[in-house]
Amino acid sequence: MADTTGHPTDTEAPSDTNRIPRKSSWRHIGPGIVVAATGVGAGDLVATLIAGSNFGYTLLWAAVLGCLVKISLAEAAGRWHLSTGRTLFDGWASLGRWTTYFFVVYAVIWGFVYGAAAMSSSALPLQALFPDLLDLKGWGIVCGLVGLVFVWFNKYEVFEKVMTVLVGVMFVVTVYLAIRVTPNLPHALAGLLPVLPDEKDSILNTLGLIGGVGGTITLAAYGYWVNAKGWTNTGWMKVMRLDNRVAYATTGVFVVAMLFVGAELLHSANVAIAGGDKGLIQLSDILAKEYGSGTAKFFLIGFFATSFTSLIGVWHGVSLMFADFVARYRGRAAASGEEVASGERERSWPFRAYLLWLTFPPIVLLFQGQPFRLIILYGVLGAAFLPFLALTLIWLLNSVRTPREWRNGPLSNAMLALAGLLFLILCVKQVWDQPWGEFL
Repeated sequence: MADTTGHPTDTEAPSDTNRIPRKSSWRHIGPGIVVAATGVGAGDLVATLIAGSNFGYTLLWAAVLGCLVKISLAEAAGRWHLSTGRTLFDGWASLGRWTTYFFVVYAVIWGFVYGAAAMSSSALPLQALFPDLLDLKGWGIVCGLVGLVFVWFNKYEVFEKVMTVLVGVMFVVTVYLAIRVTPNLPHALAGLLPVLPDEKDSILNTLGLIGGVGGTITLAAYGYWVNAKGWTNTGWMKVMRLDNRVAYATTGVFVVAMLFVGAELLHSANVAIAGGDKGLIQLSDILAKEYGSGTAKFFLIGFFATSFTSLIGVWHGVSLMFADFVARYRGRAAASGEEVASGERERSWPFRAYLLWLTFPPIVLLFQGQPFRLIILYGVLGAAFLPFLALTLIWLLNSVRTPREWRNGPLSNAMLALAGLLFLILCVKQVWDQPWGEFL
């Protein structure tokens, strides 16, 4: 195992003054769009739809708060990369070997199960649009292979452009649906007041909505995309912060729009939909009855854009993180943002090996079903990652590993502590809810 003590006093980011913008500008926006597109998957849209269906506009404030929590996490990850010139995994490694062990187990098990889930999610709308062409498994394999080929042969610049186009499709579809259902704006504004529904388990449901708004490992990948964009030092800090705010403003539009649809189309008619991606297929059937097949097909296109951006976003972002882990493991003293910016990571064999891991082994799960014990471990590891991220960012950004002027202030510490506590509660609930008796 490579040395994991890090270089806690080596905190100066490399300079690249020729590429530093004079001020933050909309034309530099990019990684934020990528993290917004990847973080908001079909599951997030379903969760928000169900919240609107069950509680109307009551939990609108929780969806907005969820976006603010994620802003703090992504900003902290980006600030670490820019202020130190080192990658997040390099920071984790400096905290001890336990971080490396956690990441390896997480990346292997989570990636295996997520690959199958992402392919199935992308396949569902395609099967609904083209039912006579391929079955669900066939479409899932096509989506996985297309994602593999696209990420394998394209560098970050092309990846970002494609993600931006797909985000545009998502944005148009969700806003169109929100307008089409004619939201009750006075009730929506009232939903911004922090009120809990008068229902059983309302606190846990509310925390779940806050924690589920675009929150995945892609929050950690944000710093890698910042570097891949060519932002490698503190001169890009204002740009990164603007980019991050745009990311979660975009996320906010997606989830608020879907909560409007849930509140107006489902809650008012007392219609329930299933959890998981199949709930969106049910929604398309409801839209077809209410507004015609054209609206339903338009929604399915948006559903595909939502699912496929999550697929290729994970294929790219988590593969970058895995490549960084391997470079550190093989004895590199410190992993720098400059190496990520150069595109070296995207051409490396660990990057491509993890791409293959995300694609081919999960195809087996499409045919054989997902192993029970593996699904339990997947759920526990997934629930544990965001508390791990929040707490390690607090540790890193309040220590000598970070230059003094870029360490956490009171607001950053408060938001990260709130995020850590929130995700820790959700993690405990997830672990508690697992059928451990059957597992053993």
